[in-house]
Amino acid sequence: MEEYRIRKIKKEDNQAVAQLIRAVFDELNIPKVGTAYEDPYLDLMFEAYNKPKSVYYVVEKEGKIIGSAGVAPLENEVETICELQKMYFLPETRGLGIGSKMMGMCLQSAKDFGFEKCYLETMPFMHDAQKLYKKVGFEYICSPMGSTGHTSCPVWMLKDL
Repeated sequence: MEEYRIRKIKKEDNQAVAQLIRAVFDELNIPKVGTAYEDPYLDLMFEAYNKPKSVYYVVEKEGKIIGSAGVAPLENEVETICELQKMYFLPETRGLGIGSKMMGMCLQSAKDFGFEKCYLETMPFMHDAQKLYKKVGFEYICSPMGSTGHTSCPVWMLKDL
C-alpha cells in the first residue's frame, strides 16, 4: 500500500478524475444515461465537493489518479443522511484492499460530519463492489432515496453510521 496515496481532491485533479470515471464506465459498459456519467459536475469534482459536509478523495500512484470516492449530503433527503458517491477504481487498483481503505475514510468522514446514515446506488452486475458494501454494513433497501438523478442505478443500499 506504500506506493499508493489517498488524499483529498485538488482543483488540478478535475480532468484526471473525470477521465477515470468515464474510463470505468466504458470498461464495464455501464449505462451513460441516468447515471453519474452524465452528472453536470463530473468535470468539476473539486468544486462540487468543496462545500460543507462534503469530501472527495483520490488514490494516487506515481502521480496518476487511479481511484476516487466521496461523501456528500443526499440531495432532497433529511440532513442526517449522506451518500457515498462516485467510487471508482481502475482495473489495476482492484482487489488490493484500496477500496476498503477508501471506504473507511469516506465513512469516517461521514461520521465526523455528523451523518447518521449513508446511502449508495450501484449497478446489479457490480458484484465485487456490493461485496465490499455488505462487508462494511450496507444493507439492500427496496427503493431509491433522495434525488440523485441516477435512474439507471437499480440497486440501493443503506448503512447506519
